[in-house]
Amino acid sequence: MIRTSVRQHSLTFRLTTLFALTSVLVLAGLGLFIASAIEKHFDAQDDQLLHNELQLIRTLVQEKRTQSIPDIVGQALRTHPGFYVDIRETDGHLIYSTLGHARSSIVFETALHAAGSPFAVSVDGNHAFRAIQAEIIRPEASKPLRVLIAVDTDIHAHFFHDFLITLMLYTAAAALLTIILGWWVARQGLAPLRAMAIKAQVITAQNFDERMPVDAMPAEMADLAQRLNAMLERLQQDFMRLTEFSTDLAHELRTPISNLLTQSQVVLTQDRSAQAYRDVIASYSEELQRLARMISDMLFLAQTENGITLPNTERLNLETEVKNIFDFYDAMAEEKQVKLLCIGTGVIQGDRLMLRRALNNLLSNALRYTPSGGHITVRIEHDAQEIRLCVDNEGNDISPEVLPHLFDRFFRADKSRAHLESGSAGLGLAITRAIVQAHNGVVSVTSQDGRTTFTLCFSAKRDSLSGLRE
Repeated sequence: MIRTSVRQHSLTFRLTTLFALTSVLVLAGLGLFIASAIEKHFDAQDDQLLHNELQLIRTLVQEKRTQSIPDIVGQALRTHPGFYVDIRETDGHLIYSTLGHARSSIVFETALHAAGSPFAVSVDGNHAFRAIQAEIIRPEASKPLRVLIAVDTDIHAHFFHDFLITLMLYTAAAALLTIILGWWVARQGLAPLRAMAIKAQVITAQNFDERMPVDAMPAEMADLAQRLNAMLERLQQDFMRLTEFSTDLAHELRTPISNLLTQSQVVLTQDRSAQAYRDVIASYSEELQRLARMISDMLFLAQTENGITLPNTERLNLETEVKNIFDFYDAMAEEKQVKLLCIGTGVIQGDRLMLRRALNNLLSNALRYTPSGGHITVRIEHDAQEIRLCVDNEGNDISPEVLPHLFDRFFRADKSRAHLESGSAGLGLAITRAIVQAHNGVVSVTSQDGRTTFTLCFSAKRDSLSGLRE
């Protein structure tokens, strides 16, 4: 449940949280650094003062006699408020002291530090001192004096305490301001993303031409908007093709079914002879065969376009396959006075039946549009990368606007003309493209100067090339 809740947080919330957390950490780190620097500065300042006072007392002791030290030191400390001095013999005999009740705590702490090294000590938990201890040699005596100097640091402690409170309040205020500004910045920065979401929400099948506003996007999101627009373009084209396919399919199914219904209603209006019924049934059979062939082609297309694997892959000599198909079309070509030619040779790995079906579609299409006395030439070419099979026929040029749609299902250049004469449903070239793609190839078409050429390109594999040498 916790992980689900985290995933549901908005991007604005996440950016605001991360921005605020980062800012607070930086502010806290900067505050700790400043506090540490100030504390060290105060300690260094107090240490310097302690060393100066120790040097002053050392000079007094070495220049004056021991009996005059209390008066001289007492006068000197009047101009140095906050300083405390304790001077004793090494056997503990008191010479001069202003430490009072704080002495015992400071003396206890001196055992933990070396002579001449300043140290901090707290007295009764309420007063803070910084102190230094040293032994000073006297000219008139063999034993040195033990000197303890302390400076009251309460003023520094109070300043530091107030500074820390101010720093924490500033950090808290800065964190709050950072959260507010971070939320505003994140919300403004993500405004283009919300605009894309709103635009995506209104795109439906009725306004599929809507696109993301690329020009209004920042550079980081312009590429995403362009890719989304490209995706919408592809979806729109697929949707239009699907719509056209549904329309064409309905049209193709409606025509033969209407014919069957009309014939049935006419026949049933009166008694007919047995021969008339046989003629009607024969007509029914032709229409049903046409429907069955169209359904079979559609199923084949659906299987091929969904990544069907080639059922029987073998080495195919393209020249042999083309000439076998020429044998099938020889009679038809002779009747139409069209000459069939095959030039070149090549070997590919493929399914024989599927390849023959693709070639059949191209040759029957070429025969249909080649004028009497024309030529149909099949050229087989190859190089190191690919093997090309080109079916070239004479005839009227195909409009450049029509060429890209020739391989679409049910496509007709003239929408008002049906293919009843040829029995074609407009699926032959679509099936050819699907077969070539199943062989990892591509198909293309060109039409100019009275010649139309369909080209099938297959990858030139090593064994294919070796087959050419056989």
